[in-house]
Amino acid sequence: MIAKTLEKELNLEPWQVNKVIKLIDDGNTIPFIARYRKDVTGSLNDELLRKFDERLKYLRNLEDKKTKIIERIDSLGKLDDTLKNQILNAQTLVELDDLYRPYKSKKRTRATIAKEKGLEPLANLILAQEIKEPVSKIAQNYVTGDVKTPQEAIKGAQDIIAEIISDNSGFRKKIRQNTFYNGLIETKAKTKDESASEYEIYFNYSEKLSKIPPHRILAINRAENEGIIRGKVDIEEDDIIQYLKRHTLKNCSKVPEMIEHNPYTTPIITEAIKDSYKRLISPAIEREIRSYLTKKAEEKSIEVFAKNLSQLLMESPLSGKTILGWDPAFRTGCKLAVIDPTGKVLETSLIYPTEPQNKVKESKKVVLDLIKKYDIDVIAIGNGTASRESEEIVSDIIKNTSVEYIIVNEAGASVYSASKLADEEFPDFNEGERSAVSIARRLQDPLAELVKIDPKSIGVGQYQHDMNQKQLNESLGGVVERAVNEVGVDLNTASPSLLNYVSGITKSTAKNIISYREENGKFDNRNELLNVKKLGKKTFEQCAGFVKIDNPEHPLDNTTIHP
Repeated sequence: MIAKTLEKELNLEPWQVNKVIKLIDDGNTIPFIARYRKDVTGSLNDELLRKFDERLKYLRNLEDKKTKIIERIDSLGKLDDTLKNQILNAQTLVELDDLYRPYKSKKRTRATIAKEKGLEPLANLILAQEIKEPVSKIAQNYVTGDVKTPQEAIKGAQDIIAEIISDNSGFRKKIRQNTFYNGLIETKAKTKDESASEYEIYFNYSEKLSKIPPHRILAINRAENEGIIRGKVDIEEDDIIQYLKRHTLKNCSKVPEMIEHNPYTTPIITEAIKDSYKRLISPAIEREIRSYLTKKAEEKSIEVFAKNLSQLLMESPLSGKTILGWDPAFRTGCKLAVIDPTGKVLETSLIYPTEPQNKVKESKKVVLDLIKKYDIDVIAIGNGTASRESEEIVSDIIKNTSVEYIIVNEAGASVYSASKLADEEFPDFNEGERSAVSIARRLQDPLAELVKIDPKSIGVGQYQHDMNQKQLNESLGGVVERAVNEVGVDLNTASPSLLNYVSGITKSTAKNIISYREENGKFDNRNELLNVKKLGKKTFEQCAGFVKIDNPEHPLDNTTIHP
């Protein structure tokens, strides 16, 4: 079943699906399969393999849930062949939840309270619609210590009928589709707060649910969470009520004038139908649709985020250059850091060329002295506060030199500089100095530096803090992993952060590699990895092709050819 679904969804041959499932189950990573098992998979690429892995997990979770639901309903003695087949043929978790809803353990509802009072037989009698006398007369038989009047008995029976209608999976599916394709999302301002003008478009707004673009869904969600607007789903209720009546009332045709109904039970059931829709079905369907739209919007946003991140990570490194990193600021001064072509920090400094100090002359002297002392090739200026003012000063400083400058995206540099990783890397530096080093290094080797920063802090996406963090982290982690393994890393210079994204290497393994390197000196060949603590043959197989050694004993150890 799972294999067939994957074949159809991803347009693959049966043999490809079976081979990839086996490779994943045998513990192979996606980068390893994409690069070194092309002959087995028919050259499936990294992107398709990641979709395959994601869908495989979802479908396996779906099958596992089906098994548990079948066992649960069977234990209640309520499983028949029809229901079992419906469960086995369910394509989504939503569809499965609809089928399981009537058998779920519920917290105390109006219907469960009515059942506790012994009113379920009365509800079944009313639903059978064969009563030939006023229901109040029959309800008299259900007046007990807990039920004071026939009217109270009928009301309890209606609560049970409303829940039966609400639990019908067929009704739910039809109403969900109707609402999604015909309904509107409407938003109104809760308060006309001038500070919330960025959301002004949503102060009195409506749009078809099926047409609303992803970015608007995320904006509406944020405005709601901030208490600025109130959103709701609007749908023509009469059509839905008529649909429920046609499928609940006996002898009920599509033409109201031709309805032949039971005069005693129809008014009671009709009232229960309206209550079921307004109190139970409609709020749940609205939550489900809003959740679905949010999920799709998040997926689209994550897709854009991932694409932008990939482009940033894969920017060409500026190798072989001595770089001056310049972290601009006003009051606290501009932080400087010089790094050599290997990324080693040579010197740091602090100058005040901008407002309010305006020590331009002194600052120029400091920078020119650094240029002369270290033969600086490029100045990397962060694009944050005071960047434009710093650019003017730098362009003036270097006008009679061969030095060039470039504006660098510094998003996340401050996050890195305050992190535990930065503290371990530069224990004697303050946060400003670390930030200047980060700016210089992300020009020198964007990938090696950016992997140290949480992808959400790099500034290439929108609404990242509003969405499913697990899904976002998995997707962005996959982008970083793909970039790192596509480029490869130098085994003798790679940081723990970089090694951690290499195929098959975990955080603890990365630390063990660094420890081995510190104790034994640089690696001369890739086979030495097998001497690293807790790095066995399987891990070696997965990672060896993605690490390189500069000037190795064997020339192939500086290529992607697997040892």
